Amino acid sequence: MPKTTPGPRTRRTMTAATRAAAKRAERGHRVPAPEISVAGRTVLIEAPKNGWEDPPEPSLESFEEDARPKDAAEAEVHPRGRRLLTLVLGVLLLAALVATAVLGWQYRDGSRTASARTQALAAAQKAAPLVLSYDYRNLDKDFARARTHLTGGFHAEYGKTTKTVVGPTAKKYRAVVKATIAAPATGTPAASVVSASPDKVVVLLFINQVTESTQVSGARVDLNRVRMTMTRTDGGWKVSGVDAL
Repeated sequence: MPKTTPGPRTRRTMTAATRAAAKRAERGHRVPAPEISVAGRTVLIEAPKNGWEDPPEPSLESFEEDARPKDAAEAEVHPRGRRLLTLVLGVLLLAALVATAVLGWQYRDGSRTASARTQALAAAQKAAPLVLSYDYRNLDKDFARARTHLTGGFHAEYGKTTKTVVGPTAKKYRAVVKATIAAPATGTPAASVVSASPDKVVVLLFINQVTESTQVSGARVDLNRVRMTMTRTDGGWKVSGVDAL
């Protein structure tokens, strides 16, 4: 194939381009203008206005930016962690409050129970001689005084029993019954608490009953064990049940 010789116009264009490239190189742009071949001809690519420059070296800030999570799911890790931590702390705080409330309730309940034991025992020792004693000459007075120490269903039961059974029998045989709480050599009444709660206490008492009547010769002494249930009321501790053992 015969060689194609560039025409005068083409040579002038290439010469102008070469001179321009040389001038830019003289101004400090060391990187030569890139060339490409189009249809067998060499064409210079015009350099940018500010010349060809090397890309900037990466900085520490650029590495830190690249290291940061870009994915939305990764970006949510920290907020989720904070929410989880808040939830755990909330549960622990709630557990601590519940434990404190339970301990406080147990302390108050224990304090009330201890107070109930003392008060109910004293009330039982006072009530027992009155409830278990009577004199045929003063039945109405004795029974009325005893009822002031009773409460609940036992109050009604006592009233019915004394009216229909104890009273008529006492009058018929002129019975006089005097009850006292047994006291050992130490002088301490033989009475103790069997069980206790803030509002109910069961007391065990050892009772001596001396009975005189037309049915017996002289005085008869009965040694009895009595279980007395005491209940807290607005008027203090009252007897709500008596069982002979």
